[in-house]
Amino acid sequence: MNKQRFGIILPITLLAYFLILMDNSIIFTSSMEIGQSLHLTATALSWVSSAYTLTFGGFLLLSGRLSDLLGRKRIFLIGLTIFAISSFLIGSAQDATTMILMRALQGIGSSIIAPTTLALIMDAYQGTMRQKAIAYYGATAGIGASVGLLVGGGLTSLISWRAGFLINVPFTLLLILLTIKYIQATPAKTGKIDYLGSILSVLSLVGIIYGLTESMWWIFSLGIVLLVLFLYWESRCASPILPLVLFKNKIRLGAYFTRLLFMMAMLPLWFFLPQMMQSQYGFSAFESGLAFLPLTIVNFIVALQLPRVTAKFCNYRVLLLGEVILAAGLAALALTDTTKGYWLAIFLPMLILGIGQGLILAPVTAAGVHEASDEMAGIASGVTNMMHQIGGPIGLSIIVTTTQVFHQEMWWLVGFTVIACIVVGILVNE
Repeated sequence: MNKQRFGIILPITLLAYFLILMDNSIIFTSSMEIGQSLHLTATALSWVSSAYTLTFGGFLLLSGRLSDLLGRKRIFLIGLTIFAISSFLIGSAQDATTMILMRALQGIGSSIIAPTTLALIMDAYQGTMRQKAIAYYGATAGIGASVGLLVGGGLTSLISWRAGFLINVPFTLLLILLTIKYIQATPAKTGKIDYLGSILSVLSLVGIIYGLTESMWWIFSLGIVLLVLFLYWESRCASPILPLVLFKNKIRLGAYFTRLLFMMAMLPLWFFLPQMMQSQYGFSAFESGLAFLPLTIVNFIVALQLPRVTAKFCNYRVLLLGEVILAAGLAALALTDTTKGYWLAIFLPMLILGIGQGLILAPVTAAGVHEASDEMAGIASGVTNMMHQIGGPIGLSIIVTTTQVFHQEMWWLVGFTVIACIVVGILVNE
């Protein structure tokens, strides 16, 4: 990237976003070692992942709104501080309670960082520069998750699972110093904080995510009821935490559903594929993370070309093409004979998936903040990231309650992606 053109804000936001996404997926290749090290039960181990997801997804709307009202810099620094402290305490944890509580705290820090990074980009850049910056941001969304698998496996195999979390600390401290020095403070905006809406949004999202993750349908149903109450309150509140006008733009609405469906397919892929490779091919944690490297490299190469490609073919066509290619890659995994080994069965579909993912994330991110005013950039970013967080648990819970056969799991992912193609065709069509 050309720092003379973008300055320091883009590197700061991309590194921060990369760290929180990496920590979202790092758990998949290091979970076995964490469980053995801390003598965790299967339930406690599942909470190491769920605690982070619950607070990350549950607090996103509140965090996005606070960044709009209280100023980006102040909220961003709070998020980075929470993330650094919790990462250190996770890496130092000696028991299940500390590990789970600090993962929950880390999720709150991530929920602040995620929408604020995109809002900072919206504030700092305009026109073509903004389009390019969002393209890099979208590329980071895909690469961060894939690299998390690799970093988690590598550090676990070579050093310890603790290194995967402790490595966050020096990078986050650097980000704090850079933010203090280079990001300008913006004045707080007038407006009341919707406390009832904040409580309802957190409880509803936590109920939905927890109910799906743990297959506790009464909690999921309660979450849905609270979500309905939340939307009803927001329609009548003078200063809503979630302005429903966001959903009146069909491109933004389509982008939110597309992001949801994308993660309904991708998180289960990151969950099931390493398990299959470790059980069938005897891969170590590091090797199963390394197996995702073709996807990551292709994703990165494609994402770098996106500003030029999008300018030529428009955001909608690139996004639709990406969804079609992603569906083809997932179908290839569903049809493949896994007994033929990694290079024939997994490597080739990985290349296709990398192309599809590289074409999707930047356009769907741009569509999620399409024509959002400066006053709503934070909450629009929050909704985009919220869909990213709740999509994975929804997809994973649907699959694990219906099948435990690898090829059938892959067909579910194909189905989610085909629905995404339809949504893009109907709603995101410019």
